[in-house]
Amino acid sequence: MERLPLTAGDIAAVTGGRLLQGDAGNAIDRIAIDSRSIAAGDFFIAIRGERFDGQHFVGDALARGAIGALIQPAASELPAAEKGAAPPVVIAVPDTTIALQQIARDVRRRSGARVVAITGSAGKTTTKEVVAEFLSGRYQVFRNKGNLNNHIGLPLSLLELRSRPQVAVVELGMNHPGEIRTLVGIAEPEVRVWTNVGDAHLGFFESAETIADAKAEILENARRDDVLVANADDRRIAARTRSFAGRVVTFGIGQLADVRATPVEERGLEGTRATVRTPIGDVALETPLLGLGNLANVLAATAVALQFEIPLDEIKARAATLKPAHRRGELLRLPGGITLIDDSYNSSPAALRRALHTLETATGSARKIAVLGEMLELGAHAVRLHEECGAAAAAAGLDLLITVGGPPARALADAALRAGMRDSAVSHVTGSTEAAALALERTRPGDLVLVKGSRGIGTDVVVDRLKAEYA
Repeated sequence: MERLPLTAGDIAAVTGGRLLQGDAGNAIDRIAIDSRSIAAGDFFIAIRGERFDGQHFVGDALARGAIGALIQPAASELPAAEKGAAPPVVIAVPDTTIALQQIARDVRRRSGARVVAITGSAGKTTTKEVVAEFLSGRYQVFRNKGNLNNHIGLPLSLLELRSRPQVAVVELGMNHPGEIRTLVGIAEPEVRVWTNVGDAHLGFFESAETIADAKAEILENARRDDVLVANADDRRIAARTRSFAGRVVTFGIGQLADVRATPVEERGLEGTRATVRTPIGDVALETPLLGLGNLANVLAATAVALQFEIPLDEIKARAATLKPAHRRGELLRLPGGITLIDDSYNSSPAALRRALHTLETATGSARKIAVLGEMLELGAHAVRLHEECGAAAAAAGLDLLITVGGPPARALADAALRAGMRDSAVSHVTGSTEAAALALERTRPGDLVLVKGSRGIGTDVVVDRLKAEYA
């Protein structure tokens, strides 16, 4: 199918901008906000961020071949064209970030794609990947890359819908009230997924209830035909879904739900197995993804797939071959004899407790070791939540624990000691390089090692060092 056309005039019309210079008929190949990534034919949007101002890089973008730029406000001197060349397009708007969002929403509307939008405190990316996998056998599916899920990343993702996929699966992230509302307004999803409410980003909120209120913005401005896929096991979600104007489909493990796993068999490092009961029948489903949290993500994706009339046998077949996203619970059996769970992409108290439970249920290893990085963005709650996770680490039956980071990580180690772990089994270091050296010193063939921490702590350094040593 032909790529969705976009011209300078389209951009001016959608944003209400003023075309100060250039030809409105100029075709736009690609939109970029980083002048370093500009290629010939691209259009540069000069975003003003907290740490940079794209206005300062308009000249660089044009020098690299951009056909024009979106700016705020109008420059006192417009960029000149090279001798004999047409002048570059320059469009002025009050706010370039809002303009980017307006362009993305217009592309989303014109693309004809059905949009699935996913939010939650944990599991967004995994759920996104599983939904896309379940749908890809019957539809052309686009999914946003990595964590491009904020007020800038989501619009950049939606611009890719110019390729006219049938379905777009995107995630919506937030750490402040109002952000999900903005993202829903841009994506206008037909299917909305709310995975859970946890304690991630609790430093920006008064309580988990206020996090739930902010996440509940995914319910807003729904049309009658829209669908909400909601976690029946999460009481905070259940208490808020009554306000949804469309149709609610629930998933769960412990509660009655439209898509429910019962009974469930936890198989440690082999994943989970369950009978999944749905409105169109039951299916015996297995997934190699680790832990009950990932089983819940698969149930959410199953509920979405049923809205797109994917048969249960296809869901079953694809569930059995799922692979985790990079550094999000990857199970690595290294040639040198250790088994490594790489969950180093990010961490939160709820997600860490689930990972520790997976470690507890795993069998067949000589020893169980956890390298746990500090969990960031918890504010005044940080020490208490780390202490609770320290007690959970001790209860998981760890043989060795290494914590990485500042005082909250130290509190996690101290709590594990108070909960019964031996002094010689618990260590604390402040940096990831030191943690990597210590992990390398203390692991041996036959061990099972979990590595998890917030991105800012850099526990991926530990994973890479172990992978290099045991390759």
